[in-house]
Amino acid sequence: CEDCGKSLIGECKLHGPLIRAKDRVIPSRARLTLPHYLTLRVLELRAGNQQILGVFAKKVIQKRTQFGPYVGQLSTKLTRYDESRLVLQVLKDGGKYFLDTPNEDCGNWMMFVRLARNQEEQTLVAYQHCGEVYFTTVKPIEPHTELKVWYAADYAKFMEASAVFIKEESDVCPLPPVAKEPVDPWICSSCRSSFATFALLESHQCIHKDRV
Repeated sequence: CEDCGKSLIGECKLHGPLIRAKDRVIPSRARLTLPHYLTLRVLELRAGNQQILGVFAKKVIQKRTQFGPYVGQLSTKLTRYDESRLVLQVLKDGGKYFLDTPNEDCGNWMMFVRLARNQEEQTLVAYQHCGEVYFTTVKPIEPHTELKVWYAADYAKFMEASAVFIKEESDVCPLPPVAKEPVDPWICSSCRSSFATFALLESHQCIHKDRV
């Protein structure tokens, strides 16, 4: 204590405790990478002050906008699993690895994007390219709309998941996800053919354009 000139164990009984100054709180790496036209919102507060977050658009985001790559640690097993987020894996040097994000300083903002429970709320498609995972918009995203993602058709096969995912409120999402039959397929307006994903429909429609 500088006031009484003594070295003490703990607080000075005469002059009391020191005034503690705390460091400024620095946002995590994941939050700092969030693009300026996106925002995080707290959707739910669970026990232990655990926040359930969602990513929302602040302005119109055009169709075919690509985000990524997804940042995570390559791991043979997940250290953190959240049933509201996609499980992602990549092929590296002949091995299949999880993109693990045990905390917010090990990933980027894409770790906050929640999975789509049906086609109506899906705004993003996840796919692998050159050993990295990217998200691309499948339709224009209006302001205040949450970004939600599901696997592209080829990536769904790689992940051993269905191309279309419907999650009931009472379901528990397994790891890896259980394949389910496609529901509410995408319909071609020209020939009425049905497709499991928007990406397949879009590829099919290119055939009609070529014929024209």
